[in-house]
Amino acid sequence: MIVCHCMSISDKDILAAMAWMRASDRQTIITPGKIYRALGKKPDCGGCLPHFIATMKGSGDLEVPHELRHLRQNNKRHKE
Repeated sequence: MIVCHCMSISDKDILAAMAWMRASDRQTIITPGKIYRALGKKPDCGGCLPHFIATMKGSGDLEVPHELRHLRQNNKRHKE
């Protein structure tokens, strides 16, 4: 299914880019901008963003890596 009509990006393109990013760097934080860059494209009108994010959420590759969770909480403890 086409998610971004302006740039002809499908749900399969998004999921493939996410899998590639996660495989190449387990600790990367995946964002829509990084997916566009990985696909060699740039966002245009932004109308697709809700569908784009919904597609991202449907992937198991979106989660923040375990090692990076709670970093903000850990930093607050160190400052006290």
